[in-house]
Amino acid sequence: MALPDVKESWPAQIVEVKIGATSEEGGTRTSVVKVGGHKGLPLHFFEGANGNRSVVAAHILDVTPEEWVPSLAEAYKDVWGDVGKWAAYCVDELGVDMVCVALQGCHPDLGNRPADHAVEVVTKLKESVGVPLIVWGTGVAEKDNQIMPKVSEALRGERALLGSATQENYKTLCAVAQADEHCIISEAPLDINIGKQVNILLSDMEFPLERIVMFQTTGALGYGFEYVYSIQERQRLAGLGGDKLMALPMMATVGHEAWRAKEAKAPESEFPEWGMESVRGPLWETVTAAGMLISGVDILLMRHPEAIRQTKKLIDRLWRQ
Repeated sequence: MALPDVKESWPAQIVEVKIGATSEEGGTRTSVVKVGGHKGLPLHFFEGANGNRSVVAAHILDVTPEEWVPSLAEAYKDVWGDVGKWAAYCVDELGVDMVCVALQGCHPDLGNRPADHAVEVVTKLKESVGVPLIVWGTGVAEKDNQIMPKVSEALRGERALLGSATQENYKTLCAVAQADEHCIISEAPLDINIGKQVNILLSDMEFPLERIVMFQTTGALGYGFEYVYSIQERQRLAGLGGDKLMALPMMATVGHEAWRAKEAKAPESEFPEWGMESVRGPLWETVTAAGMLISGVDILLMRHPEAIRQTKKLIDRLWRQ
């Protein structure tokens, strides 16, 4: 008895987004990252070309993260006082594909540092590593509209990925990213319709889809993960089905969310049956990343060195085709 052919073909393809610009392209990056380009569902290599492999970005901060739990803080305590050293460690020792800096110190409730601080941080970051860069604002619209234009100008020509454009606050970031030739993160609060709406708003401002990466607010293993997965899966199905405004690469803040989980950060003294938090925390982040890979996420923002190492090994194994 012959086995039926279970391969599927799709009428559309996920847009390929290129992040980073080398000296030949007007930037200073020593490498570039291409994400997207998929012609089928995640990891369905048997159906043909599956686009570019997923990548890992180190998710660092512009200031010392005093609230981090010991098992995570211990990994970066020697470098986190200097964003350049922190980024260089992640690139040279961990082999990350990109570096993302979150401008937490500029948040009105966390220091309210001015735009000059943000420019100093991204300039140091640019000079310290050669991989493509991601810069994430504070999430406060008024503040981001002050600092992100200066950040965009400081990184002009580097084709960085800037975040984030939301339904309520997208015009300023869109305008400066367009002028300085950067890419944009389009953010939605776990709502596929809002995700599409943000892309429509950016497209209406004539921002090219080839420079947009979608972000749906991420949830960690055990904390809304299954709902996040379903949203990301629906986005990929819509894009492959022909919806151009959903046929875009996706990203997830894996580390940030995983280390908020009680199971990742609770001390062994309180839950001895859970085992050592130094093992449990990185494992929680790694498993969260694995699920995101299966859902189709293209850029994983990660934190703990061991979680980064294990996820990169997993990506190598999955894409060994």
